[in-house]
Amino acid sequence: MPPTKFGVGQAVRRKEDQSFITGTGRYVDDEQRSGALRAYVLRSPYAHARFSIGDLSDAAAMPGVRLILTAADLDGLGDLPCLALMKNADGSPQRPQPYPLLARNVVRHVGDAVAFVVADSLTEARDAAEAIPVDYESLDAIVGSVAALEPDAPLVWPEHGSNLAFDAQIGNAKKVAKAFDKAARVVSLDVVNNRLVANYMETRGCLAEWDGTRFTLTVGSQGVHSIRDTLANHVFKVKPDRVHVKTGDVGGGFGTKAFMYREYPLSLEAARRLGKPVKWFADRAEHFLADTQGRDNISRIEAALDRRSRILAVKIDIIGDLGAYLSQFGPFIPWLGALMATGAYAIDAMDVRVRGVFTNTLPVDAYRGAGRPEAAYLIERLMDAIAFETGLSVDEVRARNFVKPEQMPFKAPTGRTYDSGEFEGHMRKAMEVAGWGDFKGRWQASKKAGKFRGIGMSTYIEACADGPKEAASVTLERDGTATVLIGTQTNGQGHLTAYAQFVSQYLDLPLERINVIQGDSDRIKTGGGTGGSRSIPVGGASVARASQTLAEKLKTLASDELEAGIADLEIVDGRVRVVGTDKAIEFAALARLPKATPDLLSAETDYQPGEATYPNGTHICEVEIDPQTGVTDILGYTIVDDFGMVVNPLLLEGQVHGGVVQGIGQALLERTVYSEDGQLLTASLTDYALPRADDLPFIHFETRNIPCKNNPLGIKGAGEAGTIGAAPAVMNAVIDALRRGVGVTKLDMPATPEVVWRTIQEAQNRKLAAE
Repeated sequence: MPPTKFGVGQAVRRKEDQSFITGTGRYVDDEQRSGALRAYVLRSPYAHARFSIGDLSDAAAMPGVRLILTAADLDGLGDLPCLALMKNADGSPQRPQPYPLLARNVVRHVGDAVAFVVADSLTEARDAAEAIPVDYESLDAIVGSVAALEPDAPLVWPEHGSNLAFDAQIGNAKKVAKAFDKAARVVSLDVVNNRLVANYMETRGCLAEWDGTRFTLTVGSQGVHSIRDTLANHVFKVKPDRVHVKTGDVGGGFGTKAFMYREYPLSLEAARRLGKPVKWFADRAEHFLADTQGRDNISRIEAALDRRSRILAVKIDIIGDLGAYLSQFGPFIPWLGALMATGAYAIDAMDVRVRGVFTNTLPVDAYRGAGRPEAAYLIERLMDAIAFETGLSVDEVRARNFVKPEQMPFKAPTGRTYDSGEFEGHMRKAMEVAGWGDFKGRWQASKKAGKFRGIGMSTYIEACADGPKEAASVTLERDGTATVLIGTQTNGQGHLTAYAQFVSQYLDLPLERINVIQGDSDRIKTGGGTGGSRSIPVGGASVARASQTLAEKLKTLASDELEAGIADLEIVDGRVRVVGTDKAIEFAALARLPKATPDLLSAETDYQPGEATYPNGTHICEVEIDPQTGVTDILGYTIVDDFGMVVNPLLLEGQVHGGVVQGIGQALLERTVYSEDGQLLTASLTDYALPRADDLPFIHFETRNIPCKNNPLGIKGAGEAGTIGAAPAVMNAVIDALRRGVGVTKLDMPATPEVVWRTIQEAQNRKLAAE
């Protein structure tokens, strides 16, 4: 594609930021309706209990109360569906358990929804909810996926017979067994991938309306069509055209806003019964108790090595905590991670067991990266463990095992086919930029100051940008502006800018004259939503195709007017011009021509990915630990990534930085803690630590891009990559510092100051005892 001022590849600033920084963004809570009522959810204080609700007449008679819903009032409505049920290793299907809109007789996690109260004001709704008489009979709760599999563990679903939700297998067990039989060495590692709370800036909320024939839901989401279809097909059991879903600005999603939650259909049902708009909005405490959480895997990996420390095969056992209910894609997330478990390495055989487990905790589902961060963390921690045990450097172990460029396309034992990449190339470049060769001098300086210093890397690869097709339309309006309709959904990534750049590439319009419309299931026919870094690689390909098609239509339309052949025309500065002359027609004039039919002023195309794309890169982190306090300071952070073709370098760097911050948070700070009886002990930002500005280093970011062969534009996707590479790089650096300082080679996330300090004390005490 030829360069244009605002087109693909240009580092233009985000067009949407003007509204955000001036306070004119339009989020869910900005939507106001005359006479709107407020809703509040009564939630269980118990992790597991039978319950009964007494007489509601007193609560219903309280000032302002309009409606109280319990499970008994919802017999005509369907449950929330799980759309990703797995098959067990024996071929049998996973048995689903109900996920009711309101709990029926038994609550299964703290925060489980018991009743839905609607009143004139939020205060009145909350007061009435607190007056509802609920009799709880506490039951034994189970927390922790390993404990949940013990024979005598309390059962989340007694009728299911166990806490095992599914037991699946990937790979070739016989081939792996043969490789282990002939291995020169076996290296094993156990790791915990800690549970996370999403904590986007804008908590969830919705505004529900009923006009007598159809529902309208305004909601912060990652795609309106999926929510519409779930409401219509699974909950209300009506035709999709009777449900209208709208999404405006969204203050962060990270996967967690992609799903159907109870409050949305409950608000719609209340609006239908009352004939008035109903708004529900969560506060931060409710976010901790009601929204799906992320990660929470416990895994064991074993590698069979030959005499040159080449990995012949791996065996992996993954236990994923799914929580009390099966969220929309919950079972699929650990499986999705397992599909990338061999990472960037030419491993011939693998045998992976993936188990999903019920516990009395919040449901777990996709969170930025959705399984791929867990996979990268597992394999990258293993590579360092191999280096420690064999005496090789961490880069040499990786270099010996990388898939080589000449092996592309490379089919991994999970069936994934990597199309492009030069993994050792970006690793060596990152090492050069990070000053890897000079580390010893910096380490000695830290040692002299009484500090532990370490350096660590991760070389990741992920799969994204596959799934359903994405359609887009581009229309030239009568005033000469262009309008894009696309079924993805921005959550802060900069879609309005990126999509406009594709249009500008072919129509040569400034970005302010290109209007990008998302988030309206009436205006936009179809859409796969945003998730899995698919918006720009998939949606962008559709917008580019539609823009190119429209450009050709506009040349055809202008040819008679300009008395020139189509081949002699070009589009420049929002005009169609005869090449080499000043003879041109402005878009606005073109759009007003009598023969300018809607068909000639619009183009609609779609793109169906045939295979995933595979972004990859190397992260290097350098840390210093104070053994007196356990505090870890990140002194340097270097990234060299391969994202194929780059649409906007500024947007790309912002996405990577944000992802890295979330990875650092998981590695060093974020810790979701449940008590033995299922109480969420980290249920506020007082107890749950998020990274702050002073926790973060300067991040050096650059790309070493190899065009993607699986995408028509060469794009690989980047939205989740920072998170995928960050946690293993940080933890490998922390463990390197502890290994050099006190001989510690194993530590699980999060490496909080307390955990690090205790680890150092225990290591020093062991050393003293041995002496």
